[in-house]
Amino acid sequence: MKAAPRAANPEEIELKLALPTSDPSGLAKRLSRTPLLARRKATQQHLHNLYYDTPELLLRQQHVALRLRRLGDAAKPKWLQTLKTAHRNDSALSQRGEWETPVRGASLSLKLLKDTPWSEIDPDGAVFAALAPAFETNFDRTSWLLRRRDGSVVEVALDIGEIVAGDRCSPLCELELELKAGPVTTLFEVARQIAQTVAVLPFTASKAERGYALAQDGTALALHARTQALTSGLSLPETAQRVLCEMFSQFTSNLNTLLVSDNPEVVHQARVGWRRFRSAMRLFEPVLAADTVPHWQALQTLLTCLGTLRDLDVARNETLPPIADAYTGGDPRRAQSWQAMTLALPQACELQRKTVRYALQEPVVGAGLLTSTQWLAGLADSSGAGDAVLGPKVSLRDWVKRRILHLHEQLELANKRVGNPDSQHRVRILAKRLRYDIEALRDLLPKKRSERWYQQASRLQTGLGATRDLRQAAALVAELDVDRGLVEFLRGLAIGQTR
Repeated sequence: MKAAPRAANPEEIELKLALPTSDPSGLAKRLSRTPLLARRKATQQHLHNLYYDTPELLLRQQHVALRLRRLGDAAKPKWLQTLKTAHRNDSALSQRGEWETPVRGASLSLKLLKDTPWSEIDPDGAVFAALAPAFETNFDRTSWLLRRRDGSVVEVALDIGEIVAGDRCSPLCELELELKAGPVTTLFEVARQIAQTVAVLPFTASKAERGYALAQDGTALALHARTQALTSGLSLPETAQRVLCEMFSQFTSNLNTLLVSDNPEVVHQARVGWRRFRSAMRLFEPVLAADTVPHWQALQTLLTCLGTLRDLDVARNETLPPIADAYTGGDPRRAQSWQAMTLALPQACELQRKTVRYALQEPVVGAGLLTSTQWLAGLADSSGAGDAVLGPKVSLRDWVKRRILHLHEQLELANKRVGNPDSQHRVRILAKRLRYDIEALRDLLPKKRSERWYQQASRLQTGLGATRDLRQAAALVAELDVDRGLVEFLRGLAIGQTR
């Protein structure tokens, strides 16, 4: 069977994977020993890439990347000019327009952009005239070309190097699987085989996106929730896909950042992303075929470790500092006990952060995340399921409103029955779910009512969250080598707030 032809309009289809390892220097050898690549010849080359934009970053605003790539060494270089176009992508699977042509030297050519979308971006050449280098990437690429019996062709490329913006630099270590021919499912099949022996994480950010982030801020930032543009013209599966992909991307993006950042907000946003995702899964449950929904047992250890790390961060930075004076009261012995605790907590946080990073290096975690990524990529294709759920007389807006109304009724009922920590916990969870779902579906909801319910959920979550955080802090401190009197003080304070 012959390989499927590429589209007439140049398109790059690839699956991006981060490689969470403490020793990137040995990755090429490890990959070459995997059953998938063991008998394939690897090619190696050094790539230097210079990305251009205007001072106002007009290309970034248009989701466009324009670069010059130098192949080989400086003595005998070959240059390529590449234009890439894409909309914001919330998946490790990306499909982008790509126009790549050789150029004679280290200069951009406006003429070679003539038969590309550049003419729509820059009809009079003013943008091209304002272009200047924005950042660069330098990396060594080891690549293997896989030709499968069904005619599909995939290039597996390992990139190890750095992204440079001015005097700032960031390490680069990733795997790109590019589909040269065949169905998209082939990319996931190849990725799963690699993930059996080498730890991978789905990665949504392109090199260009990371270069812009480095140039503007220079630090690895936490990714917060981002609003999706939703309209009544979407099908129910399309709506579910857009919402779930954004939430899953928040989760996986922050997992990747956690590998290089000690910022507590990164851990927080990773957990927020997962909770938002699970909440939306419950909301869209009627349209999700139960036999296709992935299982997440492989992620349980990671999620538990993340939860403990977040609780330690909250106890150390938020819950305990405001009550220090209430415990010490000017007593030197108590002050000494409190100081011993404040020294033990950072050590516990650091140990737990290492535990999370070790968990991310387990191949089973990446394999589980890949399964979810593939499932999300095909979710919008189940249009028949959406029609069956909505029926002929129910609009998307009506369906969404009914689901949110049902969730609000559950919250109201649970809030009337609050009387112990377990019932408080249920109210807090329902308040979070309501807030997350309203945030995600705001475009499809009645404005005034949804805003009123959102504020109610936020107040309940905040009030009950402080009590829960104090209980968790007391439990965590009890596990440290600290004065037992301090532990009993925190427990008593937590019990007092519960009543």
